[in-house]
Amino acid sequence: MRIELATEPGDPQRPNEDYASVALPASGDGGALVLLDGVTPPEGDYGCVHSVPWFTARLGGAMLELSVSRRDMTLAEALAAAVTRTAEAHRDTCDLSHPRTPQATVVAARWSREAVEHLVLSDSVLLLEKADGSVHPVRDTRLDDLPPAVRARRATVRALPRGSAERAAAAREYVHAVEALRNAEGGFFTAAADPSVAARALTGATPRAGLRSLTALSDGAGRWVEVFRAGSWARCAALVAEAGPQALIDRVRELEAADPEGAAHPRGKARDDAAVIHVAP
Repeated sequence: MRIELATEPGDPQRPNEDYASVALPASGDGGALVLLDGVTPPEGDYGCVHSVPWFTARLGGAMLELSVSRRDMTLAEALAAAVTRTAEAHRDTCDLSHPRTPQATVVAARWSREAVEHLVLSDSVLLLEKADGSVHPVRDTRLDDLPPAVRARRATVRALPRGSAERAAAAREYVHAVEALRNAEGGFFTAAADPSVAARALTGATPRAGLRSLTALSDGAGRWVEVFRAGSWARCAALVAEAGPQALIDRVRELEAADPEGAAHPRGKARDDAAVIHVAP
């Protein structure tokens, strides 16, 4: 079995909000991976005394432990229990009903001798490399599929001069419109304090004999494909398999550095936290 992972903050002066981990049970039968991408809240109060890295470490740790210790649970049930456990850890000190309470995207996979289960919630990605060499990306596209009016606001922001007051005001309106769709019907979903969100995740299972490898990517790493269009998902999986997870992150950093203002490749952050897990079970 081959297991490799890498993660790196977008800004060395700020804590990394991504979480990446793999566990192999002592029984030697199977294992699990968990990758989270913490959601950076807008400036201002978000109802919690804890940081996003605190939240992702708690939620990711709980999800990983439950995935390997409670094989009787589905991954969705494990996520619901992990969300509940994390919420209980700060319910007495924080306003968990705040729409900006700490939250994260989730990718998880669990394998046994017979099957590989997966779960994806929000815009992190899991690449399933099949035995025939084809690559199937498991993607939750609800954040991409925003209502036309919200996408029009984003286009307006990008069309305005950089650094202008008009662009800043339009950006605030766009962020507000997106936030209104978070964890709401017709919008998109992230793991925060409500365990029912686990039922919104994309889940599935594949015979283990039908898979060569799994590659989990936070959107900061997945932007190599989705933002910079440097290659396909199949090429992305091949790059990680050939050169390792850090090689993909390094390529992303080179592309970010070549377009520091996001003029050629518009994006929310010039540099983003990135995490990659590669497992050939």
